[in-house]
This record gives sequence, C-alpha cells and structure tokens, in this order.
Amino acid sequence: MVFKYVILAMLVLILISLGKALYHLSSRREDDGKKMVAALAWRIALSVALFVLLIVAYYSGWISPTHIASHSQ
Repeated sequence: MVFKYVILAMLVLILISLGKALYHLSSRREDDGKKMVAALAWRIALSVALFVLLIVAYYSGWISPTHIASHSQ
C-alpha cells in the first residue's frame, strides 16, 4: 500500500517539475532559461527513477500485473 503512495508522489513531483519548466518558459527574466533546463532535467531524472523503481519492484515481487481475462467470444 505504501508503494502506491511512493509512485503517486513521484508522479506528482514530475508534474510539478513540468509546470515549473512551463512557467520559466513563459517568463521573460534573464536566468529563466537555466531554471527551465534545470526543471526539465529534474523531470527526466524523476521519470527515469520511477521507471527503474517500477522495474525493481516488479522483479522483487513487490508489485505484480493483474491478469484480467477478456470476455470476447
């Protein structure tokens, strides 16, 4: 159950980082270009970390896919 909250928190952090990059993209200050690149770098790092965490969790047995059978005839 706690693992679901970790995944959700990482997704929220990714969205916050993306929003911060969008804010700096639309702003007109001098140093906003560097801040935008930093925010996008954080988003990429968080996305890769989430992907690796999901792979490790799958192979460790912490999560498993659901096997829902389709009822097609």
